[in-house]
Formats: sequence, structure tokens, C-alpha cells
Amino acid sequence: MADGRRAQPCADLGVVERLAAALRSAGFTTTGIEDHLGAEVGAALTGGVSWPAVAVVGDDSPLSTLIAVLLLGHARPVDRLAAALPGVEVAELVEQGIVELVDDQVIPLLDVRPYADDAGEYYVFADQDSGRRSGALAEDHVLGIGGASISLARAVIRRPFPRALDLGTGCGVQALHLGAHCSDVVGTDTNERALCLAAATARASGQSWDLRRGSLFEPIAGETFDLIVSNPPFVVSGGDQDYIYRDSGMPADALCARLIAELPDHLNPGGMATVLANWVVTDRDDWPARPREWLAGTGLDAWVVQRELADPISYVSLWLADAGESPERSAARGRKWLDYFERAGIVAIGMGVLTLRRPFDPTAGPRFQIVEEITGAGEEVTGDEALAFFDRQDFLADHSDEELLDLRLATAPVILDEQSMLGESGWQTIGSVIRRPGGPGAALVVDEVSRALVAGCRGQVPLADLVALLAAHHGVDADALARAAMPVVREAIARGILFAAV
Repeated sequence: MADGRRAQPCADLGVVERLAAALRSAGFTTTGIEDHLGAEVGAALTGGVSWPAVAVVGDDSPLSTLIAVLLLGHARPVDRLAAALPGVEVAELVEQGIVELVDDQVIPLLDVRPYADDAGEYYVFADQDSGRRSGALAEDHVLGIGGASISLARAVIRRPFPRALDLGTGCGVQALHLGAHCSDVVGTDTNERALCLAAATARASGQSWDLRRGSLFEPIAGETFDLIVSNPPFVVSGGDQDYIYRDSGMPADALCARLIAELPDHLNPGGMATVLANWVVTDRDDWPARPREWLAGTGLDAWVVQRELADPISYVSLWLADAGESPERSAARGRKWLDYFERAGIVAIGMGVLTLRRPFDPTAGPRFQIVEEITGAGEEVTGDEALAFFDRQDFLADHSDEELLDLRLATAPVILDEQSMLGESGWQTIGSVIRRPGGPGAALVVDEVSRALVAGCRGQVPLADLVALLAAHHGVDADALARAAMPVVREAIARGILFAAV
């Protein structure tokens, strides 16, 4: 760890509120910054590439000054920052731990940036990442907006919920999204600094959350929610807690295992949860073993999607680079980390998202628990796709094969991909896959018969009639073909390729 824990920032939320108002007046918004920098440079900055923006903000304009200080982490003269923020004293920002003064220069301590979604425009307060400051991160470092937080935000089901919990809120990114569609938002974290910055994020963004300090479900003991989201400190290690934002202090994936085990007690019937997690893999051929072990006995319906499977060196390297430590310190920590993996028999680490639901009738047990790998670009789990996936699984659970045969099924907009091999008689098809564009894992391997069956589903005649026509064409028994076809039909419905016509 670097410089330990520091004085807590943003204690006076009145200053935060006035700062946010001054930033809005100066055009320090997502659209204002993009207009000032240009679309390409703005997109690069959003993606973490800052050097194109440096040349653009070399002038003395208020917006350039704000971008340089609050986004790029650069020093600027005191009078320039004061001119950019009328109504806010630089001394107040120093007192609140947002900036510091060195001679006549303002040095930023926090990352303050605008953030927008379909519901509104916000300001997020966090610590500067390792790319914007020298030296290693502090133990109580609070992450800002990053790839993991954005992935989680996209994966959460966005429908109205009465009460939501953001477990491990950090700087409050998930709580911001929850505030747009949930009546009551509770955020928890073990890191007091994170709660201070989350409170600043909420006030600057015009929201109000119930923020509580504590580990896992301890701060909300005995309470239940309709939606729970969590981006916990899931990093798999030997149990050290070098950085609060990533290290739980528990060995391996014990924190995620405990989170999933305790989750059902805090979900209302029908309540949903979306959790980012990492899990240990001791056999690459059976990577789903650990998530399935977590789910066993929970009674939760579940869709677990592994997005990446990392080898130990790649995994450790990722987190060492994130901390900004010296090469010598990184090498020593990395060696210790890899030694632990070897002793524990960990050959890989799975990374992904769990979408979970407590059934309306918990005594009936889970309707489904599906664990799969979906790694394709553009196939990330989204809230809309997760909700549709659960709806389709419910539909399948509610309909027997006989009932499905009586239905008129239709085909979603799909693409047929074929693989062919050149033979003596020309090109011969050796494989066919039907894909629904934009759907995670929305692919169905088909043969000649199942391909024709899917093509025939136009919502006009019952499935049984289509099967009978195909059976007659191929000279086979209709009942036998129906039995063979139903697993393919069910998979096609599960993937959103087929659906019941109205």
C-alpha cells in the first residue's frame, strides 16, 4: 500500500452542490466537453486516452482549465481556476480535499467528471487513477468510472423497482443509475472514503441515497430489496487487502461465494440481482464448477455468463498494472500471488456477470440455473437481454412439449451462417448456424431439417403441422421427428430465435 488512509473529502456537501452548479454554468458537461474537444478527441478521452486532449486545452479558457484540472489531472494557476468557477472559492475546494495548492498552482486531488445516461446528466467524484498521478495508489483508493462499472450498469435490468441496494457502491456510479428507476436507493461500502465520495456524487447529481458503512449485508441486516446490484472487491488472491476497492481480505473467491450465499435472504420474492464476479478454476474443462457450487442451495433462478477466462500471469499482471506500483514492488507482489495460485491449484480465473432472481414461490426451488460462456464482441449481457432471457426461460418452464407443438411460432430477424468445403462435386455445406444479431449467445446450430423448420415458423400454422409436413417430405414418422426436434425448438426459443406468435 502507498500512503495509507487519508482525511475524508467533501465533508461539506453545500460546497459540492455549488461546485456542480458552477461546472454546469461553465459548460463542463458531457456534451459541452465533446463540443470543446471535438468528437474524436472527446471519445479518446472517454476511453482513457488523454494525450490528444492535452494540446486542445492549452489555452486560458474556463472550460479548458476545468478539463485540464478535473479530468486530465494537470496543475493550473490559482487565478485561472478561480475565474473558471465563479461562486466557488479555491480555498473551499482545498478544504474539501478536491484540490491542493503548491505555490501559486492548483494540483487536483480528485477526479470530478460529468457522466450521462438516458435518464440524465450527473457528476461523479472519485480518486484519480494511476495514469493521472505518480506513485502507487492509496489503500483506500476509490475507483471512478471504468470498464467494470459500465459493464455492470449495462447488465442491470432497468425497470421500476420500489427498493434497491448498491452493495459496494464505491463512488456511486451504480446508485446513479438506480436513482433513475428505483424509488428508494441504499448504498453500502466498507471504505469510509468511498461513502464520502458517493455522497458528493449524489448531491452534485441531485439525488439522495441512504449510505451505510459495513461489509456485505451487515449494514442492512434483516432488510430486503427488489433489486440488488454489486461490483464487489472480487479480485482472487491469497487474502491480503492491499487496496480496499479490489481486495476483500478473504482468500480466493470466498467473498463472492459468501455474497451469493447470503443474497436470497435479502431479496423479496421476484426480486432481481446483478453481480460482477471472479471465480477460481481448478480444471479448465470444468470451469462452471465454482459458479454452480455457489448457486447450489440458494434456490435462485440464475443466468451466469463467463465473459473471460484468464491465465494466472495475465490476471495478476492486469491488477499489478492497475495499482501503479514500482517495478520492484510489482515483481515481488506478483511472485507471491502466483505462488499462492500454484499452492491452491488455481489454473485460471473466470470473470463474468450473474443475473439472479428469487422465485415468487421460494419453496418450489429454482426454475433454471444456466451457466455458460459467451465471449463474442458485441455479445455483452444487457439489462434488456437479461430480462428477455428470464422471460423466455419462464415461458419454457410453463409449456410442455405438447403445448409447444400446439402453438404458432414465429422467427425473429436472424442470419444464417454456413460453412462449406470444396469437394469433388463442388461446394458442400458442412455446418450451419442461425444467429440473432445483438443477442448474447443467440446462436443455434442447425442441420437441414431444423433449418427448414425454423424457416417455416412464420406464425401462421401450429408447430405440429410444420413437423408433419417435414416428416412427410423426408419420409419419416411425424411423432419421432417431433421428439427429435423439440430440444432444438426449445433452444431456439431460449435464444430468442423463435417466439410464440400473438
